[in-house]
Amino acid sequence: MYQVNENGYYGDFGGAYIPEILHQCVENLKNIYLQVLESDSFKQEFDALLRDYVGRPSPLYLSKRLSEKYNAKIYLKREDLNHTGAHKINNTIGQILLARRMGKTRIIAETGAGQHGVATATVCALMNMECVVYMGKTDVERQHANVQKMEMLGATVVPVTSGNMTLKDATNEAIRDWCCHPSDTYYIIGSTVGPHPYPDMVARLQSVISEEIKKQLLEKEGREYPDYLIACVGGGSNAAGTIYHFLNDERVKIVLTEAGGKGIHSGMSAATIQLGKTGILHGARTLVMQDEDGQIEEPYSISAGLDYPGIGPLHANLSTTKRATVFAIDDDEALQAAFELTRLEGIIPALESAHALGVLSKMKFKPEDVVVLTVSGRGDKDLDTYIQHKINH
Repeated sequence: MYQVNENGYYGDFGGAYIPEILHQCVENLKNIYLQVLESDSFKQEFDALLRDYVGRPSPLYLSKRLSEKYNAKIYLKREDLNHTGAHKINNTIGQILLARRMGKTRIIAETGAGQHGVATATVCALMNMECVVYMGKTDVERQHANVQKMEMLGATVVPVTSGNMTLKDATNEAIRDWCCHPSDTYYIIGSTVGPHPYPDMVARLQSVISEEIKKQLLEKEGREYPDYLIACVGGGSNAAGTIYHFLNDERVKIVLTEAGGKGIHSGMSAATIQLGKTGILHGARTLVMQDEDGQIEEPYSISAGLDYPGIGPLHANLSTTKRATVFAIDDDEALQAAFELTRLEGIIPALESAHALGVLSKMKFKPEDVVVLTVSGRGDKDLDTYIQHKINH
């Protein structure tokens, strides 16, 4: 009941609000994606690449020291161990296989933290396809290592100088490009956002995460489901993948964390679910940070991957129907959580994942609770921010 309906809606959220010129592209995609994703040839190719190229299944690691500290059984789903260092690769492999089957020859993408850009550039190199990545100029500066990786992989990185030069603006530019090249270009969206069928398609491709969690828990705990699932949300793809196969299982509590920035009421935040009102952003009706006139407000987060002024329609619906509990984790809480995981477990998480870890101190667990928290990416790309923070504190 929490999945998308045939019109592309999750409750009140979703749909496809797109410029006329893209109508055919999106319509074609909508008519073909399930057919392809459910075909045997796709499944075989996708599964083989996930196994032999990405390195899946990603481990489910019982974090003994975190468990002791927070008085529960805390398992970490290690998406940071995938090839390219995050969950993003699961989705880009699936979408490029689809693009190839649709006869597209040119790939475009948007990226914030650069992880989706790197994952897209990676699969384009693998499949020998032209790749253009749009990235806000602010993000190009703060995620320089990822820009260098994309260029080494053969992608053209286009710095975007409109707005506050971050993820929203990169997405705007990617959509403009798509409008100019609808026939040969496929747009790989990096999260569960955008017009239908993207939110559903990305969630399905990422659902390998929850599929593995079920099998791994059965092996480790003798049961297929946890008591709690915890993940960070920007657009929401690692979270969608983590919860996908548990959405209708009411025994499982879903906890989502968004970027509180410098505090929800500071005017420097990306806590869309807390602050947003229903509106339309990048082709979908969802919760959007906007002013009285419906103008998009600029989001802010220390994490380049979470400062998006909207949220995927799946998550907007989960929060509205109270299926998920949503916390805003501010910059300092996320940084603290990142240092804690590094010291306790020797794992340096991405700043995005640190927002998920930041909620542990706000929860009241029972000692027998089984908690699965997704570490969506590794912290290499955020080292400058971490080091700077350490000096300041």
